[in-house]
Amino acid sequence: MRTKPFVAGLLAVALLAGSPIMQTATAGGNDRGPGKAVAKTTTYSVDTEKSTLVWNAKKVGGEHTGNMKLSKGEITANGNKLTGGTFVADVTTLTENKNNERVVNHLKSDDFFAVEKNPTATFKITKVTPIANAKAGEPNYTVTGDMTIKGNTNPLTFPAVVKITNEDVEASAQLEVNRIPFDIKYRAAIIGTAADKIIDDNFTLDLKLFAKKSKPM
Repeated sequence: MRTKPFVAGLLAVALLAGSPIMQTATAGGNDRGPGKAVAKTTTYSVDTEKSTLVWNAKKVGGEHTGNMKLSKGEITANGNKLTGGTFVADVTTLTENKNNERVVNHLKSDDFFAVEKNPTATFKITKVTPIANAKAGEPNYTVTGDMTIKGNTNPLTFPAVVKITNEDVEASAQLEVNRIPFDIKYRAAIIGTAADKIIDDNFTLDLKLFAKKSKPM
């Protein structure tokens, strides 16, 4: 009869399962080791009323500056380390600081942003690289992501200052954008080509973000 050896084997397995060694291996896994904590991803929702987005475009003999609102956005982090984020700008809210209605209407037209067809612009973070030994108030991350304007998506990289706590996030950055890959061009008939040449290819976006920890569903 083989009953006794079989029963003894079951008892041995049961004893091992209750031992500290087996419990540690089961709970921790071979790759993490005993007692190593797993970082949790935290999501922060952008406060669209508090956050700001300021644009600036230069041309021969002058420049224009204005604002645009964010319609939504979120930032993700592990502890106090930035891991990702997505932001959506409402291009229909574009304004010009001197309240120049002609400039605003022209920027919203098909000559430039074609707002009626493309009411939003988005940026999605694809990579974040911490900057070593960054001083307080100086950029501490290099951020790379996909910018989409007028249905055209292109990569963009820029330095950013990011401060993350358990409850909120504050971030600021200046993005320099080349308008040509996004098909932002002066298209008006007759004078379009000549007029486009006096506009700088690059424009800037000064972004200040404020986000709060999202409440669990």
